[in-house]
Amino acid sequence: MTQPLLSASSATIALGDRPLTIKTVNAIAAGAKVSLSDNPAALARIKASADLLDTLLREDGAIYGVTTGYGDSCTVAIPNHLVDELPLHLTRFHGCGLGRHFSPQQGRAVLATRLASLVIGRSGVSLSLLQRLIDLLNHDIIPIIPEEGSVGASGDLTPLSYVGAVLVGERQVYYQGQVRDTQDVYAELGWQPLTLRPKEGLALMNGTAVMTALACEAFARAEYLAQLCSRLTAMCSVALKGNPYHFDPLLFAAKPHQGQAQVAQWIYNDLGGNAGERNPERLQDRYSLRCAPHVIGVLADALPFFATTIETELNSANDNPIIDGEAGRILHGGHFYGGHIAFVMDSLKNTVANLADLMDRQLAHLVDVKFNNGLPTNLSGATGPRAAINHGFKAVQIGVSAWTAEALKQTMPASVFSRSTECHNQDKVSMGTIAARDALRVLTLTEQVAAALLLASAQAVQLRQRLEANTQLTLPLQALLTQVQQRMDLLVEDRPLEMLLRQTCEAIINRHWEVAPWSQS
Repeated sequence: MTQPLLSASSATIALGDRPLTIKTVNAIAAGAKVSLSDNPAALARIKASADLLDTLLREDGAIYGVTTGYGDSCTVAIPNHLVDELPLHLTRFHGCGLGRHFSPQQGRAVLATRLASLVIGRSGVSLSLLQRLIDLLNHDIIPIIPEEGSVGASGDLTPLSYVGAVLVGERQVYYQGQVRDTQDVYAELGWQPLTLRPKEGLALMNGTAVMTALACEAFARAEYLAQLCSRLTAMCSVALKGNPYHFDPLLFAAKPHQGQAQVAQWIYNDLGGNAGERNPERLQDRYSLRCAPHVIGVLADALPFFATTIETELNSANDNPIIDGEAGRILHGGHFYGGHIAFVMDSLKNTVANLADLMDRQLAHLVDVKFNNGLPTNLSGATGPRAAINHGFKAVQIGVSAWTAEALKQTMPASVFSRSTECHNQDKVSMGTIAARDALRVLTLTEQVAAALLLASAQAVQLRQRLEANTQLTLPLQALLTQVQQRMDLLVEDRPLEMLLRQTCEAIINRHWEVAPWSQS
């Protein structure tokens, strides 16, 4: 059985020992415990960055966001006696997020990605702040963060203000399955709210943590969908009496995109290779079967680049200014800009929506007697006089068209909609967080399409076996069919399928369905 998307590791994950991975972030999102590394070099780097900030403050150095206002207000000098209050004001005036709230798991991923950046030791934060973020994760006290309000340029300022606010004891959190006021949870636990040091508000909020956290989730879901879509293509090929030679390794050696060839190999193996049955009536199958590796393969080939880019961002110091205690320098720049994540998420949602489009076409062929090689209309299992009043997967196919259309509509790149904001200081912005949210929506819609095709292709294979008793399945396809049969009886008499579809979607998110592993050659 493949592993669920979000699985908590039993081992505590030490932050600062080595770079975090997408898999690690998703494990923390699922509930894995974390700790701060006791590596002397890592701790010394964090301390040196905070010490340099203190030294410059004593020497009256001009530091953006510490002794100046924020953004376009960088020309405003902050009197010394107000410097300590500035971080609190930053968390408060950005408390204007709207829309739905991120889930507790997504909130945990946000904390993990913010920690991944801060433990690098280039942000001027204290060890006590890092420890409080770790304590929030380990006690599962998770800031409630609205989804909307970030343009992804000065980083995820507004959503991350909800993290900063929780540290100072304000706003609300998820705790023990409830929405609670932070101050009440702290009182129960005997915790004192933090007083943010100069720069710590900016270090918490001025970065790409939210979009990167969502990107980690999106990557894992997209990777699994590529595998599932490949197996479903094989199921559809059996049901439609397709030709396995469309996936022959020799054919794909002639166009050697590695991911595309891997997808073709999966389908070829699932169909039994050249030993699989062939359709004597049609030399070439329609594109949604024959070209499936070319569609799924685009995503498969892009995934390594996506992973490298996400993990580089994840393990970067992405706030401003960068405080390099070892070099003794403060560097003002724009590392908060989310362009790389925006590009990956805009690209990922395009490739994933194409999977929805592919599966939509495959389902359309399964239900249509003009194209399904003798299967009953709409894949109804009813026979005799009752066949006239039963409609099988007719409405499901309509739903799939709706979900696919919405997924395709969402593929417009968010990154091209840059807006000039904040008195034209943030005059070119990434829209990375919107791109990531779009990608998750496209993934949800595509998972719905996959759920429908999974149920329909299982129904179609069983109907094919009823028509042609010699129809054989390879062990992987039989295993998948058996999994479906454990959840769904053959659809003979019409019945509502909503709950079954929802359960099937949930099983996709949790990686319940058997798929071919990436390591297969």
